[in-house]
Amino acid sequence: MMRLLGSDLACTRGGREVFSGLGFTVGSGQALIVSGPNGAGKSSLLRLVAGLVHMTGGRLALEGGDSELTVGEQAHYLGHLDALKPALSVRENLAFWTQFLGGSQAAAEPALTAVGLGAIAHLPAAYLSAGQRRRLSIARLIAVKRPLWLLDEPTSALDAAAQAALATLMAGHLAEGGLILAATHGPIGLEHAGQLRLGPTPGPLAPSSGDRP
Repeated sequence: MMRLLGSDLACTRGGREVFSGLGFTVGSGQALIVSGPNGAGKSSLLRLVAGLVHMTGGRLALEGGDSELTVGEQAHYLGHLDALKPALSVRENLAFWTQFLGGSQAAAEPALTAVGLGAIAHLPAAYLSAGQRRRLSIARLIAVKRPLWLLDEPTSALDAAAQAALATLMAGHLAEGGLILAATHGPIGLEHAGQLRLGPTPGPLAPSSGDRP
């Protein structure tokens, strides 16, 4: 069993305090939805957990995880940018990320199939639509197993069918004991997710009855 624990977290960017005194807990098989107005710090919180933003206060730990690795090294971060090389094919892009993240190349092809890109794996990424680029980024979550998924507006650019497919992938990850921390302005298909509202007085709310599409 794992538990992502954030206690009294503080973040300052560009000389401005983004948030402070922030606390939350996410256990194995659980998801936490981070919501709030623009500028409240949703993306900053996810980037902080991923190790991409400096934590100016508090404690962050993945209890039950690998003690030799940082929290970020045990997480997948899906941000606003898809981080693809346009000149490389769909297959080559995923192969690069799979190798970079320490996964098995054998898992790349099934991941492309799972996100509906198997038939165009030979095409350069430059030809992909915004939704297809997003799906290629999501394929990284499947190709390389990591317990913690950090998802920043994961349904951005996805059509209804792709959103439903993502919801299925997230449910499968949770069923295997994974953890999800997701920042979003709207429902993304995570049922029974807890809620963390950021704003003037950030803090956790009671788990909702469901974050339903």
